[in-house]
Amino acid sequence: MAEEVLIPPTGKINPHLTGSLLAVAFLTSFGSSMLYGYNLAVVNSPAVYIKDFYNKTALSRNGTGLNGETLTLMYSLTVSVFAIGGLLGSLIVGVLVTRFGRKGTVVKTTVLVFIAGSLMGFSRICGSPEMVILGRFITGIHSGISLSVVPMYLGEIAPKNLRGFLGLVPSIFIGTGVFAAQILGLQELLGKEEHWPLFLSVVVVPTFVQLMLLPWFPESPRYLLIEKHNVHATITALKWYRANCNIQAEIEEMQEEQRSLSSLETLSVWNLLLDDTVRWQVLSVVVINIGMQLSGIDAIWFYTNDIFKNAGIPTPEIPYTTAGTGVIEIIAGLIGCFTIEKLGRRPLMVGGFTIMGICSAGITFTLILQTHLSLMRYVSVCCVVGIIAGFCIGPAGVPFLVTAELFKQSHRPAAYIVGGSLNWLSNFTVGFVFPFLQMSAGSYCYLVFASICLSVAVYVYAVIPETKNKTFMEISRLFSKKQPVVETQSLLLLEQLKLKKMNGYGGLEHHSLEFESSSFVP
Repeated sequence: MAEEVLIPPTGKINPHLTGSLLAVAFLTSFGSSMLYGYNLAVVNSPAVYIKDFYNKTALSRNGTGLNGETLTLMYSLTVSVFAIGGLLGSLIVGVLVTRFGRKGTVVKTTVLVFIAGSLMGFSRICGSPEMVILGRFITGIHSGISLSVVPMYLGEIAPKNLRGFLGLVPSIFIGTGVFAAQILGLQELLGKEEHWPLFLSVVVVPTFVQLMLLPWFPESPRYLLIEKHNVHATITALKWYRANCNIQAEIEEMQEEQRSLSSLETLSVWNLLLDDTVRWQVLSVVVINIGMQLSGIDAIWFYTNDIFKNAGIPTPEIPYTTAGTGVIEIIAGLIGCFTIEKLGRRPLMVGGFTIMGICSAGITFTLILQTHLSLMRYVSVCCVVGIIAGFCIGPAGVPFLVTAELFKQSHRPAAYIVGGSLNWLSNFTVGFVFPFLQMSAGSYCYLVFASICLSVAVYVYAVIPETKNKTFMEISRLFSKKQPVVETQSLLLLEQLKLKKMNGYGGLEHHSLEFESSSFVP
């Protein structure tokens, strides 16, 4: 017999944004997501100083300095090892979130940031380039984990009417991280030679703030109920994150999802790929995550300085102009965050990829024509701004949110492994292939990115349904309509397994699911 649990009934169904929800979104994004953006941009400014350090260290060790090719190779490894670490982090996130929970994973992986920050911060004192490279690798692991677990955590604690808003908060902080690296890298701040180890290791500050405050907040209610079977902790967590809402209705929706699962065990990636009932969801995650990186945004960020130089902007002013694009990233991210619950997910993704496609094609034409028309140089700057704004409005954050929404609890960790792995692999591919693509295709290389962006926009418009203000079960049924036979079987199964409603006093009826009773652990 299930133990009776009292749930305070209220009349409101759509919860409002509470201080607890906003605090968790801020803390997880500030101490995790922001570091991803920071580490993307942090090596650009001190590149000369890092290379000089590598050369001086080799000279002191071997009596001879490094040749140009070896020095370039070591610096390229320093930059690209971040993506290799990110790939590793995305591969282990499923095991971590199943064992430690969503919040637990965020808290426990902060140790990676402190290790990496210490390695990079003391690398010059110890005369060890290996410490810089290893530190970059470890920060990549942390970012690979964070890019998956933070949207998963926020997506599960958020009520359905606020899931889009909270799900895009991390993307705002990613842009903030890029902007912070651009500002701190100026000569007036940490852009001097003596400050570059501090510049690399300052990531420990936001993570320390996160570690001090986040453990006081509860774990994901969905994780506590569906995977840990702890109804008391679930109710306690919902009381933290909700104000004057119908907790009973949310509990029932979670239980419906739990009963719909053929097994409470978390699926492996292989089983996810073999599951015919979610093949459209998996394909959608593959398309939007690959499209997000193959859109060419990393190539645009990398070559922003060159494009601004060609536009006639004086060289001393280029770092400040580039920092201005960081402001555009944040503003575009805020626009997406505050409009997603009104416009929906699909319009932001379709619109963002379309803008990027048009502006990528525009860069090709402006580069061809700028030798004849000087005005085209300024149009190319506008195209760069358009690509960055289009990316930050939708494609920068919505794919991570949609990955959480398209899958039920048992499938979600494996889905994030698939999406995260493809995201990092595509990131690495663009960084490796783009220089060769540019050498062979010249200015026409941006047409490749334009075609990818427009193709993804068409796919999203044609295949992915709008998930705004829908429960995870409702989204699952939307996709099942693409498979008539499966849909019929699913609906029959749901009818057979449908939960008895809770009685008016909030007590679970005797023939509902048995839950293990245990005390709440934040």
